[in-house]
Amino acid sequence: MTVAEDNYPTTNAQPSQASGSGPVTPPPTAPEPEPQRESLIDAIAELLQMFSDWVRAEAADIARDKFVLPMQQLGLTLASATAAGCLVVVGLQFIFVAVLLILAQWLGWPGALLLVGGVILAGAGVFTFIKMRSIQR
Repeated sequence: MTVAEDNYPTTNAQPSQASGSGPVTPPPTAPEPEPQRESLIDAIAELLQMFSDWVRAEAADIARDKFVLPMQQLGLTLASATAAGCLVVVGLQFIFVAVLLILAQWLGWPGALLLVGGVILAGAGVFTFIKMRSIQR
């Protein structure tokens, strides 16, 4: 068999041909449909979709640049300040204990505790007063 006979076998299976006649002719093929053209409305819809996608991308970039990144920097700054504040408090506690031990030898324990507690309360009052004045301005 040749390639042409493989594509169009000769058999008696088709009722339209008499037995023993020549090769079977292929059925006529339908013409290929033309590629579908976009209508004006489809083109406008696609353009509007592209514009919408572009606006969303720009809005996301602006939100990231103007809101997300500054908030992340603020969060890192606050976390660092909190950690530094905690270390300052721990250091001040050790200093107060050392001062308390020295003052306990000179003034006795009741006098040393009264003096150290009074200094801490006075420092807290001064800090609160300064902070309240800066908030009111």
